[in-house]
This record gives sequence, structure tokens and C-alpha cells, in this order.
Amino acid sequence: MPTIGETLREGRMRQRLDIADVEQRTKIRAKYLRALENEEFSMLPGPTFVKTFLRTYAELLGLDPHLLVEEYRAHYEPRDDLETLKPLGPQTSTPRERRRAAGGGPGPFLAVALIAAALLVGLLVLGLTAGEDDGDGDGDGRAQTTETSRPDRTTPRERTRRRRATPSRVVLRIAPSTPTYVCVDGGPGTGVRYEDTLESPRTFRGRRLRVNIGKSAVDVRKNGRRVPIAQGPDAVGLDFTPTTTRPIADGERPCA
Repeated sequence: MPTIGETLREGRMRQRLDIADVEQRTKIRAKYLRALENEEFSMLPGPTFVKTFLRTYAELLGLDPHLLVEEYRAHYEPRDDLETLKPLGPQTSTPRERRRAAGGGPGPFLAVALIAAALLVGLLVLGLTAGEDDGDGDGDGRAQTTETSRPDRTTPRERTRRRRATPSRVVLRIAPSTPTYVCVDGGPGTGVRYEDTLESPRTFRGRRLRVNIGKSAVDVRKNGRRVPIAQGPDAVGLDFTPTTTRPIADGERPCA
């Protein structure tokens, strides 16, 4: 049975194509195409890109991409060398750690004491307020007028500010330090919006955006704010909504 590289090379020769022709049609760099034909998979950025490039190359040649990808998985893809994501923020504790922290913290008696203190303060405030009610009625009227008129003046402004502060769409800007493979879609089950080697900054918009970036040496900004990513040669996958940003596992990323 011919190997992956032999299958690709023979398919290309049958169609009388050279590497430059394939590079132009697939947008895959010539050095990566030669690495696929020579089965030098370590020259590619990672397993995700090997599988993506195999599918693209096979489809151009009219071959079955599924068979080539499965052969790569069976013979070459490392079982325990999974691409890991750097945490975007401080690590959250596990449920077990939270239970341990709760067990070592203040007991139920402190919670009861705090509740009792809050009730005592509330009763004291009510007593002071009742004492003030025995005074001049005009003063009460002024106080009530102030309290009732205050929400009418401030509430519309606060609601307007909140609506402006909460974005309804994602505006994503990706600026690579070096040419980097990028794949973008709008969520599971949606079509691919962009798949190519990105050499200059580019902006994407949508209610939801998922990205698969070949190298994490990029500057990513969501709605004008920088997304903290550990700079390096590893691939990274991210899922963006107007209010959340979360990492994506290797097998769930776009074009994976």
C-alpha cells in the first residue's frame, strides 16, 4: 500500500502539476507541500495543520481526504502530545479545592453571628427613622419628595449607559508577528468565513466568532481590548461572544 507521501506525489504527477501550481491553488506554502510528500510532518506547525493541509491537498488532487487523515492519525499523530492552551487568566480552583477551602474557613457560627448583627443594625435604623417621624411634618414631606424624585432623574441615564457599555457584536482584530495560518467561523455547524495564511492585520465581525491560529505570536483585540495570549509557536483556539472569551480544545477548533 503506498504511503501518504507517495499517494500525494503520484496524484500530483498524474495531473501534471508541479509544487508551484499546487501552492497557488491551495495557498499552502511550497515547503509544507514538500514536507507532506516527504512525510516530514515535524516541519509543519502541528498535527492540526498537518490534517488541514492533507485535506486541502487531497481534495485538489481528487483523492479521498478521509483515508489520508486517518492513516496520518494511525501512524504519525502522537497520542499524548496534545496542543495545550495557555490560560487566559488566573487558574480557577477545582470543586474539591473549593470544598477544602470552605472546610478550613469560618464555620456556621460566624455566619449566624453576622446575620444577627445585620438584623440588629436594621432594627436600630428603624428606631431612628420612627423617632424622626414624630417631628415636623413638613420635613417628612421634603424628604419623601427628594427620595421619590431621585430615581426619575437618574434611571434613564443609567439604562442608556448600560446599553452602550454592553456590546451586541464581536469586533475581532488579529495582527500576526509573522505569517500565520488562521481559520475563522461563526460557531459549530457554521461555514468557514476565512482560512488562509494571515500576513497583515485583519478584522472580523459577528455575533460569535471562533478562531484557530497556527502560532500564538499574534496580537488579538476583541472590541478594542487586548486578549492576553502567551506568545509562542504553539497553535491556539479561542471562542468569542460579546461577553465571553474561552479557549477551544484541539479537536473542536475550526478547520481542525
